[in-house]
Amino acid sequence: MTLNKTSFIELAIRKNVLKFGDFLTKAGRKSPYFFNLGAFDDGDSLKLLGQFYANIIIEKNINFDMLYGPAYKGIPLVSTIAIALAEQGLNIPYCFNRKEEKDHGEGGIIIGAPINGNVLIIDDVISAGTSINESNQLIKANGGIPVGVFVAIDRQEKGSHGLTATEEASRNLKLPVHSIISLIDIVSYLDQSNLYKDELVKIQEFQKMFGVI
Repeated sequence: MTLNKTSFIELAIRKNVLKFGDFLTKAGRKSPYFFNLGAFDDGDSLKLLGQFYANIIIEKNINFDMLYGPAYKGIPLVSTIAIALAEQGLNIPYCFNRKEEKDHGEGGIIIGAPINGNVLIIDDVISAGTSINESNQLIKANGGIPVGVFVAIDRQEKGSHGLTATEEASRNLKLPVHSIISLIDIVSYLDQSNLYKDELVKIQEFQKMFGVI
């Protein structure tokens, strides 16, 4: 596992973004872990989050012109990522959508730079793929070309068709989907630590039932 992934997991644990316990997922599954990107709730951690995203975006070497983040969690994400990219010499425009179209003032549904060229979709996690699909359609409707999706975590849980949500989104939209970390990375991290033996056992059991190994 790379230093980038290890550092991100350790930051997520410190900020209670990654928590261990007993949680109920949207799919109705009892999960021994929970990942809440909203807990990156101060300037320092949000700045670091942007840097982690920027690092993997640069690493994947996709040709893109701008960033798009779906409301609401995508709004601070594209903002901090754009700053992190600028710090690395890439001045990239970004935008996000309103939940409801505005009919006064500047109007419209897009805030920020006009959608143009190759667009990266930024989100926290892919659950059912609904948000990513809506983003894909909105970008195309405004003249842009979606070229990739970046999320913080790939839960790697299989759905009804035997594919993970990430795999389904990638197949259906024909877009590469990348994540900073995956469930396999979390398992690897816990396995190398002496502090989370009980948590590791529970997550491995969950992984055998619902995930990819």
